[in-house]
Amino acid sequence: MSRTSAHVAAVDLGATSGRVIVGHLDDGALRIQEVSRFPNEPVRLGDGLHWNLLDLYRQTLAGLAAAERHSPGIASVGVDSWAVDYGLLRADRLLGIPHHYRDARSQAGVAAVHARMAAPQLYQQNGLQHLPFNTLFQLVADGELLAVADRMLLIPDLINFWMTGVQAAERTNASTTGLLDPHTRQWNLSLADTIGIPTRLLAPLVDAGTQLGRLTADVARTVGRSIDVVAVASHDTASAVVAIPNTERDFAYISCGTWGLVGLELDEPVITDDALNANFTNEGGVDGRTRFLHNVMGLWLLSESLRHWEPTATDTQRAARLQQLLHEAAAVNGPVTAFDVNDPVFLPPGDIPARIRQWCHDHGSRPPLTPAEVVRSIVESLAAAFAQAVHDAARLAQRPVTVIHLLGGGANNALLCQATADRAGLPVIAGPVEATTAGNLLIQARALGMIDNDLRSLRAIAARSFTLTRYEPR
Repeated sequence: MSRTSAHVAAVDLGATSGRVIVGHLDDGALRIQEVSRFPNEPVRLGDGLHWNLLDLYRQTLAGLAAAERHSPGIASVGVDSWAVDYGLLRADRLLGIPHHYRDARSQAGVAAVHARMAAPQLYQQNGLQHLPFNTLFQLVADGELLAVADRMLLIPDLINFWMTGVQAAERTNASTTGLLDPHTRQWNLSLADTIGIPTRLLAPLVDAGTQLGRLTADVARTVGRSIDVVAVASHDTASAVVAIPNTERDFAYISCGTWGLVGLELDEPVITDDALNANFTNEGGVDGRTRFLHNVMGLWLLSESLRHWEPTATDTQRAARLQQLLHEAAAVNGPVTAFDVNDPVFLPPGDIPARIRQWCHDHGSRPPLTPAEVVRSIVESLAAAFAQAVHDAARLAQRPVTVIHLLGGGANNALLCQATADRAGLPVIAGPVEATTAGNLLIQARALGMIDNDLRSLRAIAARSFTLTRYEPR
């Protein structure tokens, strides 16, 4: 590995904001700098909740232009985002504005798919945890649009297509659609046929690290010059897992942002009746690995509560208010109710604190009353769900776990990290906060020949590059 490297840019599109990060290798460590951040606010139209994808694309290009000004000669760019959502194309033109996965329309798709294939049979075909917004349910809910569309591209693949003109489906994100065979890692064409999804919609598959092409001439003029585009692990959790600062195999991970993705990295999927009943998913990882995990509702519960309490505040003001509430929550005396964070009632946007109180009322539990009590209840409930998912994963995969790595924005939440360690009875290593962008950048660096090929090498760099905090169970 060289001591220094060219700069590469990561576009990280999250459910609440997007960022462009510039990174380079310096004496065996990854150095990163945020050059652009922009909001990601969904838009509600007459037919439901949508992503403002055109503005996200505009902001992405503006961020790349800022990256080129910050570090002239950017060698490549990679895009990651949340999973499952997509755009439909006909003759390379977008058909409508992509729906948001929290839109209720997918429920009709669930009923239609299960009318053709029972849930246990579907699990044997795709190994995915049942979530009502999985891509295959959304596609079936699109109904008549499928008859006219000729391609479906997940959000990062769509951004890459607009930047390069190349249509491809990166495997880690394709694995979240429910249409990928978890063993062969190829499209499951017979499954698509059975549930009524035209196979022409499925783009050619590529692995993370594939160089897709260069920015088109029009895009290059906007950005400032032509740049190579690399298909990174485009599902943000898959990128985060790349940057786990551990070169051994006895760890569990919690990628904690809007969602909490809790699980193990395995060599093969675990598709058993027990895994189905525990609602565990088998998603693709880098280098043919399987991310065996359970989706937990995550920090959405806190961010949406803050949005309810502080409807006119800026993101900065809400972040400051959250820190104040976490301090007050830590001082709450006595037990608080731990509720089921995975109850579907908490999925749609809205008044989360009122739903928590209603859940407690319905289950004969004491409801949290003050904002500090609500925050403490959310933290303890998330920690309980995280701990349960870690122990379930270890049992189902028959793998020992000696440490939990908590990645992403949740690593900044000391109350949550300590509560998770306490409830799991295992040490929690918090960080890197920037795991997703780090994994994105490291995959690009490897594709460009700056890093040794072994995944352990990438994780060793992550361990050297970021400050980590260890929480011992009390």
